[in-house]
Amino acid sequence: MNALEKKYGFWTATAMVVGIVIGSGVFFKADDVLVASGGRLPTALLAWLIGGAIMVVTAYVFANIATRIEKVNGVVDYFEEAYGRKAGYLVAWFMTLIYYPTLVAVLAWVSANYTAVLFGLDQGVWTIAAVYLVGFFLLNCYSPVLAGKWQVLATVIKLIPLCLVAIVGTIAGLSNGQTIESFTHSAQTVSSGGGLAVATLSTAFAYEGWIIATAINAELRDARRTLPRALVAGTIFIILIYMLYYLGISGALSNDQVIAAGDDAPVKVFSLIFGNIAGTLLTVFVIISCLGTLNGLIMGSARGMYAIASRNLGPAPDFFKRLHPRTNSTLNSAWLGLGMSSLWLVVWYGNFAGWWGGFMDISELPIAFLYVIYIAIYAWVMRKYRDLGPGARFVAPLLAAAGSLYIIWGAVQKDMFVPFLVITAIIVAAGVILMESHRKTAAPPQPTAFNH
Repeated sequence: MNALEKKYGFWTATAMVVGIVIGSGVFFKADDVLVASGGRLPTALLAWLIGGAIMVVTAYVFANIATRIEKVNGVVDYFEEAYGRKAGYLVAWFMTLIYYPTLVAVLAWVSANYTAVLFGLDQGVWTIAAVYLVGFFLLNCYSPVLAGKWQVLATVIKLIPLCLVAIVGTIAGLSNGQTIESFTHSAQTVSSGGGLAVATLSTAFAYEGWIIATAINAELRDARRTLPRALVAGTIFIILIYMLYYLGISGALSNDQVIAAGDDAPVKVFSLIFGNIAGTLLTVFVIISCLGTLNGLIMGSARGMYAIASRNLGPAPDFFKRLHPRTNSTLNSAWLGLGMSSLWLVVWYGNFAGWWGGFMDISELPIAFLYVIYIAIYAWVMRKYRDLGPGARFVAPLLAAAGSLYIIWGAVQKDMFVPFLVITAIIVAAGVILMESHRKTAAPPQPTAFNH
């Protein structure tokens, strides 16, 4: 088997966009956004709206790029096309060793947290997280087609709790006046927040992940039509669902109750209205939702080092570009993704164990760094794509760049931003050293089959 097969269509691509984005973030960050907004619901909703608008306009810009470039790994291909082979390699290195595995680690932990709540466990969260991490990497290694089907199924299932909370909470809130109360009275437990920029950064985690769908463009049938349609349709659908969900939460719980409930807010909504059994059932749906997001992230992570090796760059390219002959999966690349995700899971654990003296939020900071890369791509689009109209060539990229700068500004204000910046610089510097050590001048050959 000489190359990745065209095995996915529009629905899998759209499910990957929606499935990766809609998952833990909207549950995990609901209270964080409200806290950062100073306990004020209108500010929190504005943050969700701004974050969603940034996502949609960014996806639109990338959709225009996707119609022209179809290679192995989406954003890496785009950056390479814009700034050369070395620049594309460094982006791939960042995404492989930092971006993908940090988000995978956080998602495994969030999924484990809800699982522990479901079974009433006071301990074992980190063990469950490790099991989820390994289990879904194995699924993507040895049955990638099944992993794709799970992505579609999980996407459909995960919409259930969001829609139910949105409908039930909104109806209840309009009936008993809680919605008006939430809009007019700030939470008393929050004296001040980080402000709108920090709140928007928190929504960035909930909106993040759609770009990972570009990692499978080499495996999409008619990718130049399929991927743009999936990006635009998926992101517009997401922002609609998120706003309705947040309104549903505010209709059932006061702002103080949302903050006190934390990640369990959707379960509290259903428990209040329908009783504990319904709340438990909703927890099951939330777990499936989180695992769908985890699977989508791992689909991208498993292909990270493959994207580098397919260019004959990085450490041991002949090893990492091999494909498994039976499953057509990027097996060796996936094993590295598992190792890096496990390492970042330990870093995430260190936050709660007090190892760092502060909270290194790897759920948000890597996303802000990715937006720096986006800005460089927007500049290239404005310079290169002369066949586009003024709106697509200038207005959309400039709006997307402004949104990116806003996200980055929020990240700069986060605790331990500087230590994470240093760690990122060290990892990227190591990538430069390895690239120079292993770089080959010959044109990259086609990937070879995996040899046992």
